[in-house]
Amino acid sequence: MKNKTLKRKLKKLENTLGTWVTIGNQAIVEILAQAGQFDWLTIDLEHTVIDLNEMQILIGFIQSYDIAALVRVSKNDEVAIKHALDSGADGIIVPMISSAEDARRAVGYAKYPPLGIRGVGLNRAQKYGFGFDGYRKWMEESLVVIAQIEHIDAVNNIDEILSVEGIDGIFIGPYDLSCSLGVPGQFDSENVSEALKTVEVAAKKHSVSLGYHIIEPDGSLINKRYEMGYNFIAFATDFLFMGKKVTEELDKRIST
Repeated sequence: MKNKTLKRKLKKLENTLGTWVTIGNQAIVEILAQAGQFDWLTIDLEHTVIDLNEMQILIGFIQSYDIAALVRVSKNDEVAIKHALDSGADGIIVPMISSAEDARRAVGYAKYPPLGIRGVGLNRAQKYGFGFDGYRKWMEESLVVIAQIEHIDAVNNIDEILSVEGIDGIFIGPYDLSCSLGVPGQFDSENVSEALKTVEVAAKKHSVSLGYHIIEPDGSLINKRYEMGYNFIAFATDFLFMGKKVTEELDKRIST
């Protein structure tokens, strides 16, 4: 059964928490799911070597824990989006949305006519041909499309982007946003802070869910972002959870 809860929570601007899956192994999904803390998990196809077969397997494992399975597609491309959704993803995060036209294309690629231009395939999402009508109805009511805001051009066009029907939320990529401002990785710089404020004000005005990727696996940062008006939080990544914990524990060793 595909997830119907995430879309409702986004519409109501309720807080949700997820994380990034970058390692294409079912054990990663199961470990994260069994933590019992996540509303959604995103499989990253933009910056990983996860292939389409692995993606589809991971989607199934995520959904088996009654967690929404999202896919960050490799780019704002008709075929890339179709692959993710036909494999049964509950939604997509589309990178580098910098204009209203970009946003309209993403929505169009995700939805069947008359809402969009997506071609029909019969794969896992449609129960291999036995559930197309049910899937079409679910898509119209519950499919999630998130626009990733990660360039100063997107900030400058944010009101137009948020006015596009079918965008369920926006998600800030802090690294790329800071790069576009000439201060890579300097998330607290004045220019980045001003850009974030512009997006925060616009999201509130349009009553659209606002997301942010907290890079560091520091749980104290989650409530801070919630208090700032962000309600769609990606917390760290699978490899950061492991790497940071290993480093922290090994740093406790007594030198001999």
